[in-house]
Amino acid sequence: MKPITQQFFTDLEKKLWTAADKLRSNLDAAVYKHIVLGLIFLKYVSDAFEERQRELREQFTHPEHDYTMDPDQYGGAGTQEYEENIAAELEVRDYYTEKNVFWVPVEARWQTLRDCAQLPPKAPLPWNKPGKDEPEEMRSVGWLIDNAMEAIERENARLKNVLNKDFARVQLDSSKLAGLIGHFSDTDFASREYKGQPLDLKSKDILGHVYEYFLGQFALAEGKKGGQYYTPKAIVTLIVEMLQPFKGRVYDPAMGSGGFFVQSEEFVERHAGQIKNGKNGKRDISVYGQESNPTTWRLAAMNMAIRGIDFNFGSGHADTLLNDLHPDLRADFVMANPPFNMKEWWNEKLSQDPRWIVGTPPQGNANFAWLQHMLHHLAPTGSMALLLANGSMSSNTNNEGEIRKRLVEDDYVECMVALPGQLFTNTQIPACIWFLTRDKCNGFALNKKKRDRRGEFLFIDARQMGYMKDRVLRDFTANDIQKIADTFHAWQQGEGYEDIPGFCHCAKLDEIRKHEHVLTPGRYVGAAEQEDDGEPFSEKMQRLTKQLADQFAQSAKLEAEIRKNLVGLGHEVTLP
Repeated sequence: MKPITQQFFTDLEKKLWTAADKLRSNLDAAVYKHIVLGLIFLKYVSDAFEERQRELREQFTHPEHDYTMDPDQYGGAGTQEYEENIAAELEVRDYYTEKNVFWVPVEARWQTLRDCAQLPPKAPLPWNKPGKDEPEEMRSVGWLIDNAMEAIERENARLKNVLNKDFARVQLDSSKLAGLIGHFSDTDFASREYKGQPLDLKSKDILGHVYEYFLGQFALAEGKKGGQYYTPKAIVTLIVEMLQPFKGRVYDPAMGSGGFFVQSEEFVERHAGQIKNGKNGKRDISVYGQESNPTTWRLAAMNMAIRGIDFNFGSGHADTLLNDLHPDLRADFVMANPPFNMKEWWNEKLSQDPRWIVGTPPQGNANFAWLQHMLHHLAPTGSMALLLANGSMSSNTNNEGEIRKRLVEDDYVECMVALPGQLFTNTQIPACIWFLTRDKCNGFALNKKKRDRRGEFLFIDARQMGYMKDRVLRDFTANDIQKIADTFHAWQQGEGYEDIPGFCHCAKLDEIRKHEHVLTPGRYVGAAEQEDDGEPFSEKMQRLTKQLADQFAQSAKLEAEIRKNLVGLGHEVTLP
């Protein structure tokens, strides 16, 4: 990202979050999250509509364009009849839908909403007939927003039951909602320059970035609950960079707000020039997902709509393990971050489920249920990545050890990555990433053929990587992600890979059998080599012993001074 683009986003984030955060004192984070993200979505669809409208107006008035309206037929350019006909033509729905732009009726357009939010209490709404009586609740800004959401859903089948329409029910003063609309209105989401420098951004890029930023901020504000819908972007990026979902069907059975789909789409756009299949890499993937939480399901659907990503999330929210909405799907790439160690998941109807390819999962822990569900949905040459608690790599409780043994012996496991702690907002449980595939002797990574990897397993220990972004959360740098992904790809392709003590190791099946099929990377990568500083051991020991003695002496001197000062103040003190 260019420095000016980064500065633009940083300033925009700060401005919008400051405005939205004013609601925190009035509403719980889980509630005002949907208020703010709903308004961001409304602003996006309206901006996209107006952007298309400006394009059409230019085309109607351009003498050499196919859509040109001959002014001579309407009394000449600038006449009332000419302008009225252009205005009528701008309201033709097909001009928008042909470009995959959502049709936004008058009452749902941002300018209309902004104007109505500022109307005097008794002023009629502009789309109603003069003199028509309006119930008092129609004067609230919450009702106006709900009415806009309903109108958009009614006019766009893809958004049916997707948008939040509870603004009027939220106990929030209309003036606060009107103020938030005003703050969002003052922001130009179609900026082409910033501080005198050009920006190569579309409104979709800006709104998408803002949406993702807000999701992250809300996840931090909600703590444990926030982790149910938001996986830290660095982890999502790492998995996508390793799997490289460049073409085909992408599936997330525990999709949350859809982060894996967003990163997959961005990956394809970045690498479109390297992909020979198809003229437009963006259309080379299709996304499928499922989510059990109804409000989170809506967040994901709005997230896709903001970015113009076609999606199949089923008809609504549903429990993936108990009610699979995509039973016939065989995906090329499957990625997920399901709840760790989920206990309450079992139902007797699952006892003979065909998804249990390598053994029935324990009833008190869903980790291997998620893993096998994903494996079941893989295409013959598909690949998958799954975030799980570290216990999944070594536990022998309730058949888990036998399931892991079968996964290894049947050669499904490709790579194991141990992650550092403190990466998640919602849990301190140490985590790892499982990479599995149905076919280790075929496949492509972008345009490069993967080598035959049967009987080989890659272990990566990334526990010492990353940095503390604040007092409680760790994050990966771009270089960290690149190093891990490059190591994985070099191993897959057989080009430039070598074991690095303390970081990565390629193990054969016999080696894993010796460890009784435990897949913890630390057992295989060994310890990092220590650099020889050239100082003889005896001299180093003598130097360090003297240094320790000096520190002990200094500590005793400081303790005596503290005792003396405290006694002088009339305090009796006993130091350990």
